[in-house]
Amino acid sequence: MTSPQIQNMDDLATTIEQLFSARDLTALTRVLEPVSANDLVPLFERLSGKQRAVIYRLLPKDRAAEVFELLDPPLQSDLLHGLQDAEVAQLFADLDHDDRLWLLDEVPAALATRLLRGLPEHERVLTSALLGYPQGSIGRRMSLEYVSTRASFTVAETMQRVRDHLDDAETVYTIPVLDDSRHVVGVVSLRELLAADDAQRVDALMNPVVTAEATEDEELVARLCADRAFLALPIVDSEHRLLGVLTIDDAVRILEHEESEDAARQGGTEPLRRPYLSTPVGTLVRSRVVWLLVLAVGATLTVQVLSVFEATIEQVTVLALFVPLLIGTGGNTGNQAATTVTRALALGDVAPRDVLRVLTRELRTGAMLGLLLGTIGFGIAAVAFSPQIGLVIGLTLLAVCTVAAAVGGCMPLLARAVRVDPAVFSNPFISTFVDATGLIIYFVIARTILGL
Repeated sequence: MTSPQIQNMDDLATTIEQLFSARDLTALTRVLEPVSANDLVPLFERLSGKQRAVIYRLLPKDRAAEVFELLDPPLQSDLLHGLQDAEVAQLFADLDHDDRLWLLDEVPAALATRLLRGLPEHERVLTSALLGYPQGSIGRRMSLEYVSTRASFTVAETMQRVRDHLDDAETVYTIPVLDDSRHVVGVVSLRELLAADDAQRVDALMNPVVTAEATEDEELVARLCADRAFLALPIVDSEHRLLGVLTIDDAVRILEHEESEDAARQGGTEPLRRPYLSTPVGTLVRSRVVWLLVLAVGATLTVQVLSVFEATIEQVTVLALFVPLLIGTGGNTGNQAATTVTRALALGDVAPRDVLRVLTRELRTGAMLGLLLGTIGFGIAAVAFSPQIGLVIGLTLLAVCTVAAAVGGCMPLLARAVRVDPAVFSNPFISTFVDATGLIIYFVIARTILGL
């Protein structure tokens, strides 16, 4: 079978699927030959597990190893299941020790143990050292392969250390400076070393250092590294002795992972941790069903509120027309506030101790939004129905927006204070809470103004 001209990645994916269906592996090999490893990664994200395993075996050895290293850990895990033990062991051994930790978090415990046993002794020691740190700590994400120097060393001695470790160090652009007890006393950049005289001492060039302890939260440390634009951040023990470094690329990877989780949970699902098209339908169902059940149970509160005010609705049926508008506006207002504050928490702009300041700001913001929307709602309802109905709608929008913004702004801070993921406390739960509260406010205002 002759392979058609490839125009773009969609054409490539279609062609590969056609050749795979036709079992024409010769033509498939020719099609894959000019495709770079970077271009193959999005292709692997679209294929089934069986297709990935077959196509992976058709790649030249060097390009196959490069593709494996670029894949997300869940896809690496899937691919391992389709390969023979010898291939699996070699792929695992070729990974950097810090990258192995991402993969070990995805594979079953039995396979993880087998993979570790198959490593050369030196690599097994490095990987096991990282596994000793708690889940979610930066110690599990640091690199143990780095270049360091001593404050008493000369530039020439330090540059020789750099040259000796060029092949195995994670980075050589930022070099921690140690004293004789391995305490971190500063950092020096490769640029500064290259510009200095060979006989100059490192302690005359080094800069003040920012460090993080290995047990600190990985997201907070990664945010620090990214915000301060550090190429590498020294990771130390409780006595400030150097253990490893966190590089900027690993920091960005951690933040992408955390932000994907937050985005999923704010939408009421569990994070997929893998590309959408490579995710089995059963996994999609499991990621959503628990949250749907939780929210369905929460929605019964709204039903209970409506049943309490059933007589009020029967007396003035027009009130029922505005229920979707009011609860929708309240939910959206609360979600906007929660999203803003959750993002501010992630960036370190606010902390749980700022709850009163956030509450004050969100009360003012919600009141201003409610005043604007309530004025518009009053005008429309007054013209369409009556001034009294317009006043009910206007005052309800004012009250609901104020309450929703305050609740939405404070929920993420309260979640962080009790060590719960703020994203979990955000949009779905806020919507349910504001729906019920908004209905109570609505019918209380309606009864008061309409004299029901």
